[in-house]
Amino acid sequence: MRIECHADIDALDPAQWDALAGPQPFLSHAFFSALARHGAIGGDSGWQPRFLVLVGEDGRWRGALPAFLKHHSFGEFVFDWDWAEAYRRHGLRYYPKLVVGVPYTPVTGPRLLLAPGAGDAGRAALVDAALELAQDCEASSLHWLFTDETDTALLRQRGMMVRDGCQFHWRNRGYRDFDDFLDTLSSRYRKQVRAERRSVREQGLAVELMSGASAAPALWDEFHRFYLSTFERKGNFAPLPAAFFRDVGEALGERIVLILARRGGRCIGGAFFWLAAGTLYGRHWGAIEECPNLHFELCYYRAIEYCIAHGVQCFEGGAQGEYKLRRGFEPVVTRSAHWIAHDEFARAISRYVDEERDAVGRYVAQAREHLPFRRAHAGG
Repeated sequence: MRIECHADIDALDPAQWDALAGPQPFLSHAFFSALARHGAIGGDSGWQPRFLVLVGEDGRWRGALPAFLKHHSFGEFVFDWDWAEAYRRHGLRYYPKLVVGVPYTPVTGPRLLLAPGAGDAGRAALVDAALELAQDCEASSLHWLFTDETDTALLRQRGMMVRDGCQFHWRNRGYRDFDDFLDTLSSRYRKQVRAERRSVREQGLAVELMSGASAAPALWDEFHRFYLSTFERKGNFAPLPAAFFRDVGEALGERIVLILARRGGRCIGGAFFWLAAGTLYGRHWGAIEECPNLHFELCYYRAIEYCIAHGVQCFEGGAQGEYKLRRGFEPVVTRSAHWIAHDEFARAISRYVDEERDAVGRYVAQAREHLPFRRAHAGG
């Protein structure tokens, strides 16, 4: 077997890539291609693609992984700014670093994309190739973001430090409808949810759900205005242009769910979700009018209704957001794996990661003590 490294996703065969990528749409060739086409990776984005492909002796692909040489830490959601600052204070260079993951997408999934039968040999070959690439690029470090259980176990065996984080996910426990779910919450939280939903109705807002495949090009331009509004409100840079949304809507629309709010027929806000393999992923949202509780209605309550109606088992509402606890979401540990080239910093960061893991464990335990469910339903 041999390893190939490609800087251009469009130089790779989409069918072979997608055969390895699995069901998550943000691992698909079309997703990475749209990011590249619209400047969100490559160019001066700070995300320089290094797609690794494992090719068998027969010329067929046995595995692949999406890697990026990074010159900053934006868009990762596994925060290492303090590590970079520590390097700077000691007169050392932290960037570039090598990252394996999906840009701007804090979602757990496979990072070692393998063909059936590739097994441990294929996994080992890809991990070795990523380490060799990091060393060849003189990267300070190698970071595997939001790894699934299989990849995490292998990377831990290979001596990489495993870092814990926390997100909040909603689980479908066979609810008949939204009221059935609401009935599992204690009285205080049921009243809160009902009041928030009622306030949206009283503002004269109508809510519409649609597949991304049904969205006209002009609607993607409208949604992009909403997307921009969120970044502008927080003073952050929005990396995805309107053309990106139009492209993924055309290529992957059946795997996109849009939830839109209208006032008098005019669209004033919306939320964007990916759908794959029994899971709904909340990714982007925004509104051009200030509407109390609209965020909760579009991003959570309507999404929960969608999951119940369509038998979707899990809803990942995105990074952070402790307020999700009060709305029926539960804490879930996420993981990443890290290799640090500098021996002294590797030891220091390893101690930090161990302490952080203990803190995350305590936080998750405390969060579970504050779940909003009635005692009969606590813990599912």
